[in-house]
Order: sequence, then C-alpha cells, then structure tokens
Amino acid sequence: MEKYAIEMLNITKRFPGITANDNVTLQLKKGEIHALLGENGAGKSTLMSVLFGLYQPEEGEIRKNGERVAINNPNDANEMGIGMVHQHFKLVECFSVLDNIILGAETTRAGFLMKEEARRKVVSLSEKYGLYVDPDAVIEDITVGMQQRTEILKMLYRDNEILIFDEPTAVLTPQEIRELMQIMRNLAAEGKSILFITHKLAEIMEAADRCSVLRKGKYIGTVEIKDTTPEKLSAMMVGRDVNFVVEKKTAELKDVVLKVQDMTVASRQHKNNAVNGVSFQVRRGEIVCIAGIDGNGQTELVYGLSGLESLQGGTITLGGTDITRLPIRRRLTMGMSHIPEDRHKYGLVLDYTLEDNIVLQRYFEPQFTNKLGFLKRKEIRSYASRLIEQYDVRSGQGPVTRVRAMSGGNQQKAIIAREIDKDPELLIAVQPTRGLDVGAIEYIHRQLVAQRDAGKGVLLVSLELDEVMNISDRILVMYEGEIVGEFDPRTVTVEELGLYMAGSKRAKESGPHMAGGGAKESGPYMAGSKRKEEKADE
Repeated sequence: MEKYAIEMLNITKRFPGITANDNVTLQLKKGEIHALLGENGAGKSTLMSVLFGLYQPEEGEIRKNGERVAINNPNDANEMGIGMVHQHFKLVECFSVLDNIILGAETTRAGFLMKEEARRKVVSLSEKYGLYVDPDAVIEDITVGMQQRTEILKMLYRDNEILIFDEPTAVLTPQEIRELMQIMRNLAAEGKSILFITHKLAEIMEAADRCSVLRKGKYIGTVEIKDTTPEKLSAMMVGRDVNFVVEKKTAELKDVVLKVQDMTVASRQHKNNAVNGVSFQVRRGEIVCIAGIDGNGQTELVYGLSGLESLQGGTITLGGTDITRLPIRRRLTMGMSHIPEDRHKYGLVLDYTLEDNIVLQRYFEPQFTNKLGFLKRKEIRSYASRLIEQYDVRSGQGPVTRVRAMSGGNQQKAIIAREIDKDPELLIAVQPTRGLDVGAIEYIHRQLVAQRDAGKGVLLVSLELDEVMNISDRILVMYEGEIVGEFDPRTVTVEELGLYMAGSKRAKESGPHMAGGGAKESGPYMAGSKRKEEKADE
C-alpha cells in the first residue's frame, strides 16, 4: 500500500448557511504536483485552510506519512513541514523582504537577532530556486510577482516539505507564470510535494501530475493529467461542457463614447511618467483591449480615466462631455462603470454585507433611499438577491453575508454584477476574469459581448493573451506608458503581439496590422502616443 505525504480523509467543514467541504478526500503523493480544481466557492481554499490549520473540520482526519496528526493552527502546520502561499498575500507591507521571510522564525543568539545569517540563507535559497529578490526592498514598493517570490521563500526558509499554492498565478504576468511553473517543477524534482489550486486548465495540463476536482463542496474525482484533456476537466468542474471560443458577431461601430487626448499620469514609483501623452478613442459597439506586460502604465491609465489619479496633462471626454477634472461619483453617474484591478482596495468594503456592496455606488438613488435620507432596506435586499441569483454569486448567508467571508472569485462576480447592472455607457473592465473558473469566465465574456452588442463601449485591460485575442475588436499595446501599436485581432498573431508588449517592435500609425487596415489620423480607430516620428520608426 502506497504511503502518501498527506491524506485528508472524509473532511467536512461547515459555515453558517453553507457546507464548504462535504466528505472530501484528498491524497498527495511524495514529490508530485497535485492540482485542485473547482468553481468559485467549490471549497478549494477552505480545504487547504483546514490542512494549514486555519480552520478545524467538523468531521474527518488528516494523516501525514500514514500517521494521524492534529493541526490546530498554522504554527502546528509549519512544524510539520506544511507551508502555504495564500491567494491574497500575508505580508507586512512596511517591512523589508528579508524581515517578512524570517518573521516568526527568527534566528537568535543570546537574545540577539542573527540577521546576517538569515540573509545568507535567503540569498542562497533565492539563487538555488531562481527566486531572485532584493532582501532590503520594502514590500509596498515591489511588484506582485516579487511579493509572491517572497511568500515562496518564506516556505522554503522554514524547510517546508508540503507546499500549498492557492491561486498562485492570479496576479502574475505570462512571463512570471512560466517562471513559477518551472520553479514548481524544480521543487517537485527535489522531493517536495505541492498542492496547487488554480482555475487555469492550461497550467494544470503543463505542470501537474494529477488533479482532484471539487464541485459545490463535494469531491468529484481524481485523474492522471496524462490521461485527460482540458475539456474533460472543465466538464468535471462545472458539470457540463464549456465553450472555450467566444462567439460574437462583427462589431457595429457607432459614435465615440470615450476620447482620450494626450493623457499623462505621473508615476508613484519613479520620476518618469507612468502614462506619457496617450491618445485613443472607444466607440459604442466595440471592445477595445489594452494589452501589455503588467507595470507598463495600464493601471495608471485606468486610474486616470476613473478619477483615482489626477492627470498631469491631457483631456478625457465621455459622451461628448469633458470629465478631466470631475470627481469619481460624477463620472459614475454620467455612465462610466469600472471593474477595478484590485477588488479589495477599490472594489469592495470587505466588512460590509454583500447587499450593501452591491448598492455601494447607487444607494443615494430614489430607488434605494427615501426622501428623508433613510435606506429602503427591503428594496436593497430584493435588488441584491436578484443580482446574486443572476450572476451566481455564492455566499453562505445570501445578501447579508459579510463580503470578507466570500471566496475571491465570488467577490469578483459581485463587483461585475454591480458594474454591469448599472447599464453604463462605458464599461472599463480591468482583469475582469481574474480568479474566476472557466464556467464563470465563459459567462463574463458573454456579458461583455452583450454590452458591446447593446451599443455600449467596452475598454478591457487584460494580461491574458487568449482573452485579448478572443474577445476584443481592437487591440492597443502599451509599453513603458505609451501605446506602441494598434491591431486587429483577426490579422495579428500572438507572437507579434508579444514582440510589441516586450518593446522589441513599435508600430507606425499606418502599419500592416493596424485596426481598420491602417486608419489615417482622422479615422475612427486612430490611437497613439505623443512621440517623435523618428522614435516611431525604431
């Protein structure tokens, strides 16, 4: 009989109003990468939190190397060699990388912190596994990819043998994802056992040895990756066949809904501008996608459009009205909706209920507030319940659930429901499918296309090249704060897009793949950045 590194046998975990794990069994072999797949709210993170000691199950037992163990808290888990990288990182933002790695496992001698010894170990680990970090960098100043490396080094610093990755690629660039997949393979080759939660079937097919599937808290089955396909896995996950191709008719372009002229936004990280003289338009009836490697000004561009950052220069026109200096609420009431990149920081108030978050931008409307200024609680609950059902937002206590207690994917679905149901003239969607399962992604893509077909303008910002190519009518590539190319997804290749995203190529305004077959400056597709002609010819 094979001895497993970890066995979770018949685990049941309940919360008020919901059974998150219903008699689930999971067995992890030594030295394997074992993927855990399921829809949003299927119970994956809960099951891993039980293994890491954050939750205690009502039923079932955990075995390590064949021996029954009690994991009462994360300290117990660490002592047993179990480490976890959480979906939302557990780092102290004002501490350095080194301080975060050694926090709680400090080496001391005669009461003194042996920091140089710890530094040498961290540097050695980072070189061994290709996890290059600056030990002295402050967490709040580094990229999310670097923060994730810090989290992985925390596990390795503690000599963990069982490594849990909860949605590790949700906030990473394609290059960082490839690096992480290689790191995981290297760790498994050394004999470490990895549990890997993800929604991305391509990553499972590339990196995992086996995959266990959960659906609505129940265990569906475990399959060998070499014997399955993405289509079979998705059917196991959602209980039906999923269409991976976005079906949409040809875009019917109407008048301009968003016009951006010479937009410049300062950077918080360095002296150069994060967005440098960018101009483009979005018409009603089209999906325009901003593509690029993370950190090339997309975030600041959206902050400038939504009012989260003030402009250093340029103008923004929404539906013919100059909104450059208007406050955020005024932009929203004029027909702008914004699905933000950071759902916790800008999308939700985590300690509010789901129903309060759903009316967060509309509570002052007569539909939800009476003439005396009191909230119409009955109408708010009825409205929230309709959106929860329509968008399949899973929550233990329905409209009164605290949003903090919901899974990341269901938090995202709540934001998308709120923003789309406002019936906006312009929908700005930043990474709208991040952390969602394939069934939810299919649904959200249909919603974005439906907005387009209803004559709305959609500005999509995505790091997922498959999403960029499948759903957009026009692609703008950003590199170092400027738009370096404009393309028709029907004619451009992924490889060519990658060259522009990496800065290896810059398109002339009349290049062969320009949307609309090379529109002139006065044409409907004109987009670009303020630059010298000779720079555009590079």
